Amino acid sequence: MHYHVLTLFPEMIEQGLHTSIIGRAIEAGIITLSAVNIRDYAGNRYGKVDDYPYGGGAGMVMQAEPVYQACRAVEDTIGRKPRVIYLTPQGQTFSQTMVEDFAKEEDLVFLCGHYEGIDERVLEEVVTDYVSIGDYVLTGGELPAMVMIDAISRFVPGVLSNEESAQFESFQDNLLEYPQYSRPSVWRGKEVPPILLSGHHANVEIWRRQQSILRTWQRRPELLADAKLTKKEQQYLEKIRQEEQEKEEGRKTVCGRTADADRKEDEPHES
Repeated sequence: MHYHVLTLFPEMIEQGLHTSIIGRAIEAGIITLSAVNIRDYAGNRYGKVDDYPYGGGAGMVMQAEPVYQACRAVEDTIGRKPRVIYLTPQGQTFSQTMVEDFAKEEDLVFLCGHYEGIDERVLEEVVTDYVSIGDYVLTGGELPAMVMIDAISRFVPGVLSNEESAQFESFQDNLLEYPQYSRPSVWRGKEVPPILLSGHHANVEIWRRQQSILRTWQRRPELLADAKLTKKEQQYLEKIRQEEQEKEEGRKTVCGRTADADRKEDEPHES
């Protein structure tokens, strides 16, 4: 996998990704990272790449030509038109499905905006994918690019030492990851679930799967709509829902009794 990041701050990309797992993968040549400074294509000795927006308004807009030339330079280097990802809050929200899709590419170009954005005309010319990492605004696209590179790289063969690691983490089959435990078996009075100490691998896998379903139900229930569940797992999920409904009805009953008792306390008494 070859990453090309078009940015005004190449040092931010280089410093942020040359550590930990991604840094080791770069050193090993499993992935490559090129931070392309858009200012190198400014066409003026000052490196100026922004100007005032037509129609007025606050802030500055990145000009089309420097971005276009930077993108074309990448195309000339690799000999073809790659997918160009523009990081923007207006894009499709980044997801695990997108991670696995992007990981199939040989080259990915990330276009990082700044100021009030980039001239729309060059976006129409070069961008293939508009992607957001969430509904909030950052000062630029560098952090989203690094987030995406980190996530995508985990699916590049050879990046992770354990090939199963990327497959069984959060969002596999649209489920959150099960809880993890390590030594000691008892920490501050809290014990590791006995099933994990049993040595029965089949039962451990069943427990982990059920915990993934339970955790998804508790924290991200909207994911369950597209989760891949077996018939037994669907029955387990239905059991969770029923138990939660019974608890909720129990809480309502207790609250109702408490309210009735309070009203009786407030009623005037005959002397």
